Amino acid sequence: MERGLFGLVSGVDIFSGGIIRLQVAEAEVNNISIRFLDRKTGEPTKGKTKPETILRQLTTKKGQVYSMLQGKRDVDTVSTMGLMADVSIIPQPAGDAGKVDLVMNVVERPSGGFSAGGGISSGITSGPLSGLIGSFAYSHRNLFGRNQKLNISLERGQIDSIFRINYTDPWIEGDDKRTSRTIIIQNSRTPGTLVHGNQHDNSSLSIGRVTAGIEFSRPLRPKWSGTAGLIFQHAGARDEKGNPIIKDFYGSPLTASGKPYDDMLVAKFECVYTGSGDQGSSMFAFNMEQGLPVMPEWLFFNRVNARARKGVEIGPTRLLLSLSGGKVVGSFSPHEAFAIGGTNSVRGYEEGAVGSGRSYVVGSSEVSFPMLGPVEGVIFADYGHDLWSGPSVPGDPAGARYKPGSGYGYGFGIRVDSPLGPLRLEYAFNDRQAKRFHFGVGHRN
Repeated sequence: MERGLFGLVSGVDIFSGGIIRLQVAEAEVNNISIRFLDRKTGEPTKGKTKPETILRQLTTKKGQVYSMLQGKRDVDTVSTMGLMADVSIIPQPAGDAGKVDLVMNVVERPSGGFSAGGGISSGITSGPLSGLIGSFAYSHRNLFGRNQKLNISLERGQIDSIFRINYTDPWIEGDDKRTSRTIIIQNSRTPGTLVHGNQHDNSSLSIGRVTAGIEFSRPLRPKWSGTAGLIFQHAGARDEKGNPIIKDFYGSPLTASGKPYDDMLVAKFECVYTGSGDQGSSMFAFNMEQGLPVMPEWLFFNRVNARARKGVEIGPTRLLLSLSGGKVVGSFSPHEAFAIGGTNSVRGYEEGAVGSGRSYVVGSSEVSFPMLGPVEGVIFADYGHDLWSGPSVPGDPAGARYKPGSGYGYGFGIRVDSPLGPLRLEYAFNDRQAKRFHFGVGHRN
């Protein structure tokens, strides 16, 4: 019973000499079937999901002794597919003695629909409404009944705009390593203020990107996962009227090629370790991108980035330490430089106000403590440095704007749990005697 095995001691024989023989009856899995139930009536109905799509998620197999603990894990696994509103396993006697048939009852959710919403862009730091974003999306979470996902979304702000088509097959058919495949097509326009800031004539520039690529992800070992992909990007800068530009107000180049747009084909590799999954647990991520000069004018570069996080419980409080860093070599677009400063970097500074360079390092420490219900308080300190690499970015955009290249910030704040993740309101001071509020949704990167 402690192991969750579905069986019983059916008899006891006592022999001379202190010998006891136990007769144990085990329930061997004879068959596993899927039964779809109607959401309203609870009666059996025809499902949209193919049964084999559900069955391959199960670790319980025919011929095994049925374990209720293993069955519960299978129920949780099917629930995390996001297709079912309710999942349960019902053992039933089989025709053969000592065997059991398993019936998995599932209630399907609606498979797709339209949605609309709004949000805030942390990359825009001026204007009363410039940070607001509206969104409209269509999603289908069960294409062809095989748990394949299709998302088509449009986000539009005063400056930001992103149109994205995303198709994901979370488990490629016939693969025993649980490899997923994602195809991405995206057309975006984002502010260029992180690296190039606002212009002296109060005009702004934006970065337009057209991206298409394919990625494959799979578990490597417990708590480790890997992703590899190939992505093409066509990117360049535009002025407020949407016209291509190749230099900013200071005369610094906005592309590596000197043309209105840079083209690049990027091979991507990422490896991620996650502890328990809780925000305070350990985490490590390593990302590498290699530009492939398939055509002579395409960019040739190598970019690496790493992030690490460690949480320690100290009584009712939690200490969270994080460190990130990266480096890029070769020919790359200036707007792709590492930007330091802001809500998810060094607090107390505006987004990208510490510096931008070919290399960077950012460290952070936080102490959080419970306050009232879902509200917790936090005290933090951040430090970032471009490792003296700002002048090596084409045109030295950080130097032209007198960014210091290094800086620290500290402060306090509150966090509130919500369905969207933690809502963060923080008040920070920096080493230049400036003060700033920061608002964010979700955990820091």
